Formats: sequence, structure tokens, C-alpha cells
Amino acid sequence: MGQKMIQKRFIAGVVCPKCGEMDKIRMYCDENGDELRDCVACGFTETYTQHKEAKEAETSEPLYEELTTRVTPVGKTIYDDEEKPLKIMDPGANRKDH
Repeated sequence: MGQKMIQKRFIAGVVCPKCGEMDKIRMYCDENGDELRDCVACGFTETYTQHKEAKEAETSEPLYEELTTRVTPVGKTIYDDEEKPLKIMDPGANRKDH
């Protein structure tokens, strides 16, 4: 009872980089909290850190960098000309429609 069960989930549509089989890759976290993926067809195993380092070496730029957009700008929040934040009003205890 003292041992925690590791839940492994298949990732739909992913192709194994070693054997090329589709829908055979599982993703899970080990006892240390490291994210791993493995292939049930060929036994390929890779940590997220290994995957990230390999991708960054190929492209020479950081993997999954936050993009600056209108929704997530650098600095303060930007609203469109006609756009204003919504203020939710508390109807209070004096409501007569209930």
C-alpha cells in the first residue's frame, strides 16, 4: 500500500522517433517527478529534458518560448479601443425576482 502507482497515458497521434510507429508513445511522471515518454512497440525511452535539449540543439533557439501577442503582451494589459473590463455586480439580498 505504501507504493504510489504511476499512471501512464498514451499520446494520440504521436510517432515514435525510433521505430516510426504511431499511437505507441506513453507519457508519465516517475517517482522523482521527471516527465518521461516511452514506446510500447520498441522500448524507446526519453525524458522531457533530453527531448528539449535535442530540439534546442537542432534549432539553436529555446523550445516552447512564450510568444508576445495582443493577449500576452510584455508589460501591461492592452485593450482595444472599444473594449473595457467587465464589472460584475452583486445583486444583493434585495432581489425581488426569486
